[in-house]
Amino acid sequence: MPFKVRINWDLCIADGVCYALCPQVYEAGPDGKPQIVKEYRGSQPFEGTIPDELKDCADQGRIACPVGAISIE
Repeated sequence: MPFKVRINWDLCIADGVCYALCPQVYEAGPDGKPQIVKEYRGSQPFEGTIPDELKDCADQGRIACPVGAISIE
């Protein structure tokens, strides 16, 4: 079952911990804020769908986010 990942850019402070911990899912965008890697990106760079095997990795980035800007469903 794939998981939806969303980054709230309004909350994000662009500290980069999510893409440092899980570059398979998150990458730095042009302004330093994270975005979902192209392979899993949806219609917007701040949302996407990841396979089951990347859930734990994506969760590491979510949990480490100091402002809680990432959600995974």
